[in-house]
Amino acid sequence: MLPSGGRTGEPGVDLRFLFSELVRLETELWNAVEARLRSDFGVALPVFEFLQIISRTPSCRVHDIATELSITVGGTSKVVDRIEASGYCVRHANPNDRRSSIITLTPAGKRLLPRLTAAVDDELHKRLGTSFSAKSLLQVTRTLTRMRAAVGAADAPEKTA
Repeated sequence: MLPSGGRTGEPGVDLRFLFSELVRLETELWNAVEARLRSDFGVALPVFEFLQIISRTPSCRVHDIATELSITVGGTSKVVDRIEASGYCVRHANPNDRRSSIITLTPAGKRLLPRLTAAVDDELHKRLGTSFSAKSLLQVTRTLTRMRAAVGAADAPEKTA
């Protein structure tokens, strides 16, 4: 049985324990995947995450990356600066908004992304895909998506009648 506590109203549910397990899992997965990317390609995990977003987001801006990753615009801009300095992306003037830039992958970034993707997929499969059924992973994914939505909703301003 799971440790008991927290404020769920449900017996046997401990939100602090759940929080701890989620944080530790994220940390352990992050460290494993990042170690693989650093070892194989000499890049940190955020490079992969940013390149993915840039590649699939038309007219990608720093704000788009920050929003998708739930991080600050300032922090995002600093990482984009480092990725750009490494030659994997480039900023172009945004014709629709002088205050922002459009970020695109360079040819080097386009070549690197599929290699990073394959390594990340391999590492995640090794750590998650071999231990759980596809049905279980889908259920966990759906549950985590609902949990993230609930956490986000808790931050939304309350509506007054």
